[in-house]
Amino acid sequence: MRLKSTLVLAGLLLADTALATPTFVNGLAIPGNTPDQFGSNANDGRVGFFSDIYYDTNRKEWWGLSDRGSGGGTLNYETRVQRFTLDINSVTGAISNFQIAQTLKFSKGGSALNGIAPNPTSNLGNAFDPEGVVIHPKNGNLLVSDEYGPSLYEIDRNTGAVVKTYSTPTNLLPRNAVSGVANYADDTNNTAGKRTNRGFEGLAISPDGQFAFAMLQSAMLDEGGGNGAVNRIVKFDTATGQAVAQYAYEMKRSGQGQGISALVAINDHEFFVLERNNRGVGVGATFATADKEVYKIDLNGATDVSNIDLDSGAAYTKVGKSAQFLDLDANTLAALGNKSPEKWEGLAIGPKLADGSYLMLAGTDNDYSVTQNGTGAQFDVYFRFSDADPYATSIQCPLGQTSGCSATLTSAYQLLPGVLHAYKVSAADLSGYVAPVPVPAAAWLFGTGLIGALGLGRKRKG
Repeated sequence: MRLKSTLVLAGLLLADTALATPTFVNGLAIPGNTPDQFGSNANDGRVGFFSDIYYDTNRKEWWGLSDRGSGGGTLNYETRVQRFTLDINSVTGAISNFQIAQTLKFSKGGSALNGIAPNPTSNLGNAFDPEGVVIHPKNGNLLVSDEYGPSLYEIDRNTGAVVKTYSTPTNLLPRNAVSGVANYADDTNNTAGKRTNRGFEGLAISPDGQFAFAMLQSAMLDEGGGNGAVNRIVKFDTATGQAVAQYAYEMKRSGQGQGISALVAINDHEFFVLERNNRGVGVGATFATADKEVYKIDLNGATDVSNIDLDSGAAYTKVGKSAQFLDLDANTLAALGNKSPEKWEGLAIGPKLADGSYLMLAGTDNDYSVTQNGTGAQFDVYFRFSDADPYATSIQCPLGQTSGCSATLTSAYQLLPGVLHAYKVSAADLSGYVAPVPVPAAAWLFGTGLIGALGLGRKRKG
């Protein structure tokens, strides 16, 4: 792929910016069999943990998103999000006491948004593999992005029902470029658009709620595919649900399953991006050098590439990207044998602490600690984290059972936990940060027409 000098220069814009290192405070290893409010069954109740994390500054609430379920797209799993609570030391930033406070299932048109792959493959239907979540500051609803479509929905915070469907740009749709036929389930016959399991992985919203930003996990099929290192950020107008711009982001590499896993708004043009490979401790993961990093990026000055083929050699300016802001592998937990998890996927800016710094939370996706064979039979995967390669020595047991396993299961083995890391980030490191701004109550009343109904209109003089 040819990259013009303007593209390379843009990549250097933030490289000289001095960024201090956020301070690791502590971490939690949350048991892999933690139940949500629908029970403990792996296919309807076991928490899949943190495909994304969001902190609602206006309501002081944490949200953790699980993905399409443990079946890898073969099960009719009802997708959901968890509202959870943490105890936070306002001085040190230390976290403790993770608890599920609410489980909200997603629906569309009266039916569940489910994790099963689309069938027929050309019809997206209610298939949903959620990967990104934010709270709309104007109305408190959730915006949730997914990998199948890739889709972006606004979802009622009380009912879980879709209230708005955003319009995905045509160039992102997974399809055959000649016939135009889409395949949302896998890459069979597809030659253009997003790759399978590589849709809208990251999601952010501007502080005023005017724009949402959804980010592909990696390069599209027609822009390098598995060998591509440049992917797209799509800017949406939240009022219309239409895309208004696209920007190009260059990853560190294209190999080792490299991709982005989270996008976090600092303000309306600066963001944090979590970028990682597929190495580390995980279900089916290769245990080798893990590489999980957070970068700061800036959209200002970047070219709108909505109508540009990123693999054509055309000149464009990609988003500015800093040197490494945070290395998620630098600190590990004894509970995991001081090894890095494979799937760091959630990232959020949390509350302000007593000294004016901020809590930043990072979390992992544990894939429900489940695998399955070629016939669809599912198995819990138990790890002994003290081993050199915990997955290589893992034990598989029939789902929900502790007998009939591939080897003798002892107390030394446990399901893969969900992991949370707490970091203390100085105000200087978050220079330019703007917290989401709620709509004033009076503005909300005007917008809904309730101000007159409540008798709150201005009285006429005289």
